[in-house]
Amino acid sequence: MHRINRATELLDQGQPVYCDVVTELSHASGVRQARTWADYLTVDLEHQPFDMPGLHAFMRGLVAGGPTGSGHRTPAVIVTLPTDGSDARTVRANAWMIRQALAAGVHGLLLCHAETPDAVKAFVEGSRYPFHELGVGDRLDAGRRGSGGQETAADIWGMTVADYLEHADVWPLNPRGELMLGLKIENRRALGEVEASVAVPGIAFAEWGPGDMGMSHGYREAHDPPYPPAMLAARDRVKTACDRTGIAFLDVMQRDDVVALIDAGVKIGATTEMVAAIGRRHTGQGGG
Repeated sequence: MHRINRATELLDQGQPVYCDVVTELSHASGVRQARTWADYLTVDLEHQPFDMPGLHAFMRGLVAGGPTGSGHRTPAVIVTLPTDGSDARTVRANAWMIRQALAAGVHGLLLCHAETPDAVKAFVEGSRYPFHELGVGDRLDAGRRGSGGQETAADIWGMTVADYLEHADVWPLNPRGELMLGLKIENRRALGEVEASVAVPGIAFAEWGPGDMGMSHGYREAHDPPYPPAMLAARDRVKTACDRTGIAFLDVMQRDDVVALIDAGVKIGATTEMVAAIGRRHTGQGGG
């Protein structure tokens, strides 16, 4: 049987995952994106309005336009949260963002500027229900997600509330979980703690955020390659930390480097349909 989350399904199989960015939150956009080429869709709420009505409409549109080409009810959707991961207190004070995004039926969250392991720990705990106990007592405390949004989310996932409550946990800590939590290690403060941050149980992937990482190193516009040596070293440190911990590393993939990046162990590519097709042919994977 298919997992709910196409991205976790592929990563379980050892296959790379390819993502695209949503530019419009509406029901019509969801219908259009329902058969996207991408394995998951990123909704950027960090720099765009925190539009919960739009996110709910978009998720309903995905259901209306589905299923996907791979037979899933919807593409997986991962929301980039606007709160910083500067410390645990900040994450907990903004945990309402976590609760509201998950209640819309999304399949994962991305924490920006994930600077400390304690902030990451608060992020994981805020995304989990307290009755999910895998990992609790071993670097994690009980989850803090409360009751109230599960009915809407279960409807998007196409399952009973009881089944949603069972599967709405963090993967790969919970092998049956369908939620993917990611980190942006995108400044020098975060880089100094990256090994401990990515090792917090419940994290599925991380990226290095070249735009903000470049600014942190004093570069106004260094989002795109070629990168200066300090930024290349930062990127390599984040990837090495992910590899050692066994979580996926996300990087931008382009036509001239997609095969090399896959062979080097990059598991998630932010890219285009054409580049994803090259990567899928290289690993013998069918389309999205």
